[in-house]
Amino acid sequence: MQGDGAPHGWLVIDKPRGVSSNRVVGTVRRLTRTKTGHAGTLDPLATGVLPIALGEATKTAAYAMNGQKCYRFRIRWGVARTTDDREGGIVAECASRPTRATIEEVLPRFTGTILQSPPPYSAIRVDGRRSYELARAAAPPALRARAVQVTALRLIALPDRDHADCEAIVGTGTYIRALARDLGAALGTFAHVAELRRLSVGRFTIEQAISLDSAIEHLHSRPASESLLPIETPLDVIPALALTAAEAARLRCGQKVTPHNADGRANVARYVDGTVVSVWHDRAVIALARVENGGVRPARVINR
Repeated sequence: MQGDGAPHGWLVIDKPRGVSSNRVVGTVRRLTRTKTGHAGTLDPLATGVLPIALGEATKTAAYAMNGQKCYRFRIRWGVARTTDDREGGIVAECASRPTRATIEEVLPRFTGTILQSPPPYSAIRVDGRRSYELARAAAPPALRARAVQVTALRLIALPDRDHADCEAIVGTGTYIRALARDLGAALGTFAHVAELRRLSVGRFTIEQAISLDSAIEHLHSRPASESLLPIETPLDVIPALALTAAEAARLRCGQKVTPHNADGRANVARYVDGTVVSVWHDRAVIALARVENGGVRPARVINR
């Protein structure tokens, strides 16, 4: 909590099914009356980890979004839908169903760096418009395949012949709906996502999450700061640099700073110009900064 009385930090919501990420953000914003954002959209169908940034934490949201994500999802075989999940209309069906052996045989082809065509019903911009807007207007764009990272993909269970439960750890920009669709094609059938749950986003996990209803009740009854994780939570993915009090004061004023001590200068020298680092003083992040000619120049100052 800062002197302005506004909350600053991260609130992890277990998003319920049928609610959009923007609606969750709007609800939290109205209750806290502060700047609010989120780290990675979840489709209305999906449930699970939705990290909400409040106040100064919004300046670190990009680093949370870039973290790996873990999903558990149920695939429905034999049915293709417009949205590649159960919310869309049926466009094709077939009787073919894969076996456990054939599923496990094909999974390694979808791990590592793979090419993936995003679903037409996605938020990608095409000529200034969202892809889903074009798809709803009966003009779905052909989105170009792009490289995405799938660190792990495993089969968990086969509840019945029509479904498979899987778990995946993926990098930013990976669509689980597209992954299910492409798995179906590789197995000689159609497929879409029937259920989807996000278990983690970078450092944020389902164990830290609270339900939206609990968050609403909590934020009504007590200060938001009591339920927040620190601003610094997602920043372990970038290098860190400690400054003295005097150096920190200059950086907060927008000045470029070259560390006075040898260890600090050696730390900065490890990184090429343009590298983004988190700058710390007194066990707290004070800024995000870019390495420049042996020093650091502030990019986003954290006001606390």
